[in-house]
Amino acid sequence: MRLPILGLLAATALLSVSACTTMGQSAPSSADYAAALADPARPAAERARDGARLPAELLAFAGIRPGMIVGDYIMGGGYLTRILSGAVGPTGHVYAFQPAEFIAFRAQYGEDQRQVDAAYANVDAVGGPIAAPPFPVPLDAIITVQNFHDLYLNAFPADSGARASRALFAALKPGGILVVVDHSAADGSGTRDADGLHRIDRAAVIAALTGAGFILDGESNLYARSTDARTHNVFNPAIRGQTDQFTLRFRKPR
Repeated sequence: MRLPILGLLAATALLSVSACTTMGQSAPSSADYAAALADPARPAAERARDGARLPAELLAFAGIRPGMIVGDYIMGGGYLTRILSGAVGPTGHVYAFQPAEFIAFRAQYGEDQRQVDAAYANVDAVGGPIAAPPFPVPLDAIITVQNFHDLYLNAFPADSGARASRALFAALKPGGILVVVDHSAADGSGTRDADGLHRIDRAAVIAALTGAGFILDGESNLYARSTDARTHNVFNPAIRGQTDQFTLRFRKPR
């Protein structure tokens, strides 16, 4: 009986080594994004924010690699879009989505999108309704930072969160990844504080996205801040830049 047992142990060890190798190949580290962060085209003001925003760690958590096709959902000023451009490289592509409602509210959002689109050959601007982003091709990954709560602002229809969740699901390839970072609201508060405090309960995000078909694939405490009581508006000077934020990774089933 010893030989079969030894054979089984050897096979198990081999499988373990193979699994570790595969996992190592599929899990980039923050060091892989050094060139993207060093891009001289990035504005100095954005470079100064890297220490707090930890973009390399975020992209490693999302598994962003060269050659991927990625969506930046609600790109804002383009901070993450510029870094994603370098991270996916010339063989990859970034689709930078700016909601039409945001541009109508503040024209600068449209100008920011145009500038980033013009500066990077592998970036294309995408516009449309916030709950129906018209990404033109299936994506490997989508990242949205500090924006999911916007779907529950009073200015938008009550079903915007559910519709956007389904649209993001549809935009991804089978097995594709969605990473959501947002400001934490009080546990059990749901979407109540989205408009007043610009926060959302982590559980509400999970419910919306799993309801659309996603599987919760991972979570990071990258932006966890235990000193945040979650009761202030995120733009309040007393807490701005120091809010407690959750970081969730979802996967579309294959």
